[in-house]
Amino acid sequence: MVRILSTDAVRDLLSLTELFPVVEDAFVKQGRGEVERPPRPHFPVGIDVDRVRDGSGPNLPDGGASSRPPLGTALTMPAYIHGRDVYATKLVSLHSGNDEHGLPTLNAQVMLTDATTGLPLSLLDGTTLTNARTGCIGGLAVQYLASDPIRLGVIGAGTQARWQTRAIAAASEVESISIFSPTKESREACAADLRDEGLPAEAVLTPKKAVSDATVVVTATTSVEPVFTGEWLDPGTLVVAIGAYTGEMQELGPVVFDRAAQVFADVPEEVAEIGDIREAGLSESDLVPLSDVFEGVAGRDAADEILVVESVGSAVLDAAAAEYLYNKAQERDVGEDIGL
Repeated sequence: MVRILSTDAVRDLLSLTELFPVVEDAFVKQGRGEVERPPRPHFPVGIDVDRVRDGSGPNLPDGGASSRPPLGTALTMPAYIHGRDVYATKLVSLHSGNDEHGLPTLNAQVMLTDATTGLPLSLLDGTTLTNARTGCIGGLAVQYLASDPIRLGVIGAGTQARWQTRAIAAASEVESISIFSPTKESREACAADLRDEGLPAEAVLTPKKAVSDATVVVTATTSVEPVFTGEWLDPGTLVVAIGAYTGEMQELGPVVFDRAAQVFADVPEEVAEIGDIREAGLSESDLVPLSDVFEGVAGRDAADEILVVESVGSAVLDAAAAEYLYNKAQERDVGEDIGL
């Protein structure tokens, strides 16, 4: 039997305060090499779907291949933490055009499998799981690396901007939250939703307004160019960048890294390939594993240091979060068991 944990079930089970130590421990295991985390292939999907649907076929009239861009990107993310009873495989899709249809940009499913027998155990809503564990990266980064008081500036107003804000507020006391997105309706809706959750959020008119006077800046976008100017950062600011995950994507400009005393990365070898790092002329050797922070061997050395945390996500966190949710579901008899 396979236990199905729907979106509602995952939301009912999920607690950010419970998830923080789960994510932190997963980072430590990853940093020590006590995990299996194969390369995560990603590939374009939705190429020429419109041509096939309307009967015109995938090729151009002259017989050449179509040059239309793909509709989205698909990723496969497997991982196993040594000594655990289960391993996880996450299937992810990212479709930036979904915003226009009121659909989430990121969609995911996680399959949890018995590590002893290979039998399937659970199929979970991976979208909520991904958003929550990614939020925890920001929450933990602020807890370990930020200076009080926490004045949060957020660039981006989508789902992940909300989860980053929730997690940071769950991990630390937040004095103020400024939300910027180029679209007025998006930033105002995001701020209103966060206020409904009891958080001190307001929409601001410019990225400079969000970044200036902030002690923590979060970027949660799909941008291909810097979303703010590095000169706007005050000394002592912590920047958490979680949007870019390919060489074409970029949220932070070189000035941010010129001013930063240290750059931390959740997966240094993969972060080294994103646009932020490439455009700054940095390499993997310039990046400090975020796990070192949780091991107590790295961190903030001075109050006025500008620090950067770059995250592309790790399947190890998915495996740990899925195991936590599955065990909790078993304890509380949550979810539906079905035979395959």
